[in-house]
Amino acid sequence: MAVVMSGKEVSARMKEMLLAKVSELKGKGINPTLGIVRVGNRDDDLVYERSILKRFHTLGIDVDVHELPEDISQDDFDSQFMLVNDDPYIHGILLFRPLPEGLSDNYAILHMNPKKDIDGMSPVNAARIFAGENEGFAPCTPSAVMAMLAQYGYDVAGHNVVIVGRSMVVGRPLAMLMLKANATVTVCHSRTQNIQEICKRADIVIAAAGQAKMLTADYVTRKSVVVDVGIDTDSEGNLCGDVDFEKVEPIVRAVSPVPGGVGAVTTSILAENLLKAAKMLG
Repeated sequence: MAVVMSGKEVSARMKEMLLAKVSELKGKGINPTLGIVRVGNRDDDLVYERSILKRFHTLGIDVDVHELPEDISQDDFDSQFMLVNDDPYIHGILLFRPLPEGLSDNYAILHMNPKKDIDGMSPVNAARIFAGENEGFAPCTPSAVMAMLAQYGYDVAGHNVVIVGRSMVVGRPLAMLMLKANATVTVCHSRTQNIQEICKRADIVIAAAGQAKMLTADYVTRKSVVVDVGIDTDSEGNLCGDVDFEKVEPIVRAVSPVPGGVGAVTTSILAENLLKAAKMLG
């Protein structure tokens, strides 16, 4: 029977530390506030937003949600984003991506204040991650993967890690964090040949392809530690991940569920980064 890596347990361990930091900041007259910028109403964005609101409420952190219409023009989007970026009462910004078709996030990313970029999207923070530096902010989901593996005692150093997915949101920055932690990393994607065999040879498999239940029992062995980063809906409209949990769980060494896995840790990492930003900005 596999170890089910619960993000809720990891997040619970982080809560006391986060509460202490919130109290310290408020004692100095700083009210840490997150600004969410969301365009439209994508299901995965709404799921993530609800989890953030719930988590931040328990920590005493304010959240300002800026919901923009899906048909917003590029100029209006850029202007609305900059209003959030320039707001002195907002210490951290979370922009939900990808944006709707026809809308670009280039301007927002290039002009985002790196000190408010708590999800590691700006060129400044991206460069720091790819250079292996400790300063700045790494994207929250890759950081959550690292935190979950560490909390459950799975040291990546010297081990073979396969990441399925090469996005700038998860796959690529996660590869950099893994390399910094001395893992041997393979990144697979839609053009990868023999992907099932590559995954089977790995010690740790990270599913971040954005395809519901794509990672089945054919991708894993009894030594596999599997982390599911996906937030999808299955054919019946139920929330699921990129891993076919029911088929994989009886085989592998450990696996994270969806919901209740990486997402719960991601919101805690987001809070941790926000508090760091609030401390810097004052």
